[in-house]
Amino acid sequence: MANRVMTYDFLVIGGGIAGISAGARLAPLGSVLVLEAETALAYHASGRSAALYEARYGLPVTIALNEASLDYHQNAHGGVLSPRGLMFLAGPGDDALLQDDIDTYGLTTLTPSEAKEQVPILNTDHVTAAGHHHAAWDLDADRLVQNFAKEIRESGGKIQTGEQVTDISREAGIWHVFTTSDTYSAKTLVNAAGAWADEIAKLAGLPPIGLKPLRRSMARIPAPGGHDPAGWPMLIGAGETWYAKPDAGKWLVSPAEEDETTPHDAWADDMVIAEGIARYQPFVTEEVTRVETTWAGLRTFAPDRTLVLGPDPRQPSFVWVAGQGGYGMQTAPAASQFLADIIAGRPTGFDAETVAALSPTRLT
Repeated sequence: MANRVMTYDFLVIGGGIAGISAGARLAPLGSVLVLEAETALAYHASGRSAALYEARYGLPVTIALNEASLDYHQNAHGGVLSPRGLMFLAGPGDDALLQDDIDTYGLTTLTPSEAKEQVPILNTDHVTAAGHHHAAWDLDADRLVQNFAKEIRESGGKIQTGEQVTDISREAGIWHVFTTSDTYSAKTLVNAAGAWADEIAKLAGLPPIGLKPLRRSMARIPAPGGHDPAGWPMLIGAGETWYAKPDAGKWLVSPAEEDETTPHDAWADDMVIAEGIARYQPFVTEEVTRVETTWAGLRTFAPDRTLVLGPDPRQPSFVWVAGQGGYGMQTAPAASQFLADIIAGRPTGFDAETVAALSPTRLT
């Protein structure tokens, strides 16, 4: 019970990108403690992200957060972005899907031969058209997490790993969070627990808001045909039916699935991986003969697939930082600043419609 002698201003549950970025932005407003159940930060979804910054990825509200995050991604602590680009590929019957992608992302249309000049393994007997966008960057997810963690510590905040929350109570305006090893107290509880965010709300005596964890799987395979893929763009099947991406001299392939599941330490299903490779295979000339490793992560969405940021209207000292879906890394700088501005009562820099669209009030 040693920690009960101190009541923090903000106790953040969750050490993924949502919780770490929120803690960094809240630290200038008061004392901060971040609790993470695992022994390392960003263990679950944040550590299993494809880690690409593409400003036009997501609904309009998400795009606004993406765009507002770009300066931080490019410049803070030396920046976390490096050139990548992305290329959408159409096969037979995919023309309408590709056109939607071209319109959504502002892609430059390429012929199959033009696409092959950038990615020499493309099968021009199957690829019917392509769309390319150079303004997409690899995002160093680990560095981003560590940058925010550094900001927390430099502001006097604390981060505790290996602290799984088992119960929550509230007495005389103070939250008490019980973990497997200790008890912590705070004036404001920040729920950044990812796939477990609704479970944390229940422990705190609040109704869930309908968050849904969706599994996405990944396979790492050897570099196709002995090529060095480092300079290739990320490849995406029209309509996001699969994707492939360079990774430290290897090649990642994902079925881009969204299979609804429960909060857990996700793993890849072999049949789902096989299906993803089967979708990818016709687009390239190099056969996939070996999978080196597989893994999966949970992308957790609110019912409207928009982030949930701010105090719960039924209990304003309970703050939601949830529903990041597949956008958590690229929205983190702006989403966390938005949260801090809302809590501090400052202008957010976003219009009233965007503020309302992000508010938990819409789901309660």
